[in-house]
Amino acid sequence: MIGPLLVGVYVFVLAMFVGWQVITKVPPTLHTPLMSGSNAISGISIVGALVIAGTASDTLMTVLGVAAVALATVNVVGGFVVTDRMLKMFHRRPSGGSED
Repeated sequence: MIGPLLVGVYVFVLAMFVGWQVITKVPPTLHTPLMSGSNAISGISIVGALVIAGTASDTLMTVLGVAAVALATVNVVGGFVVTDRMLKMFHRRPSGGSED
């Protein structure tokens, strides 16, 4: 009989493989819009981590929930910072002035 941990490992490895395949197939012109959208969706993981941290009955679960909140927040904020930086690269400068 396969244990729940082994099933979790199978799902994790499959998700890594599928995610890698999907990301490598995206053309560079779509990276910024997709990154922005995925960062917004990643905010859902913060809500889930808050629920886990708030309803934990064990100290270990509370610590893992708080760590999940912190890491998910870093992921979302960092993603938006990178997206903003990428969008600034494509910002047009006003034309017609003299260059100094």
